[in-house]
Amino acid sequence: MTTARLAPRTALFLPASNPRAIAKARGLDADMVILDLEDAVRDDAKAEARAAAVAAVAEGFGHRLCAIRINGIESAEHAADLDAVAASVCDFVVVPKVETVADAAAIAEAVGKPLLAMIETPLGVLAAADIAAVPGVGGLVAGVNDLRATLGIPAGAGREGLILSLQTIVLAARASAVWAIDGVFNALDDAEGLGAECRYGRVLGFDGKSLIHPNQIPVAAQAFGPGEAELAEARALIAAATGGAERFGDRMIEAMHVAQARALIERHRG
Repeated sequence: MTTARLAPRTALFLPASNPRAIAKARGLDADMVILDLEDAVRDDAKAEARAAAVAAVAEGFGHRLCAIRINGIESAEHAADLDAVAASVCDFVVVPKVETVADAAAIAEAVGKPLLAMIETPLGVLAAADIAAVPGVGGLVAGVNDLRATLGIPAGAGREGLILSLQTIVLAARASAVWAIDGVFNALDDAEGLGAECRYGRVLGFDGKSLIHPNQIPVAAQAFGPGEAELAEARALIAAATGGAERFGDRMIEAMHVAQARALIERHRG
């Protein structure tokens, strides 16, 4: 499905079992808050976390988009999660380890809300284009930690082994005009490394970044922009364009570039 809303530059994952983190999130500058029922919650706390997530989205997060990440299809909690999010007022449902069109379609029908499908395995990467095209899928999220594990990438390695998978996810998302959200950066005290990874993610074409700590928000927001220099150039380009192919500064522009400039300004306003 084509996603009309502006994609989040910053998508912050929070344990749905942590009421203090949820309360704090209402004062943060994240574009999207994702209440996690999966990896961040102990098995014996799943039911309580599920109820807390539904209550939290009912209370709202102001202007921020809110989503709930459910447990995967093989989990004993999956069916209860589907029922809960279907009855909730969350904006999106984040689905882990999506590998097939059939699974994405069934979950989309069950919850009646747009999905953010996490691509976390080789099968998911190979099926990404078909998954993105499923009615009800609003975006793809790169699940980089699980991708590293399933691809056999050594711990501590850079992103070199992920490049094909990441580009495939972006291509699949763009082909169906849905969002592409980059995966998490695990180091909590490395702002420089986070910034570099975010900037590279933007170069690959991602719309925004999955985050695991509030301190990561400003770095990711700045990297995914737009910055003041970009905005100034976009406004100048729009003002200078007269239609058709023409020179703007030291480069050629056409209608496509004007559309891109307008989209950049719209993103800033959003």
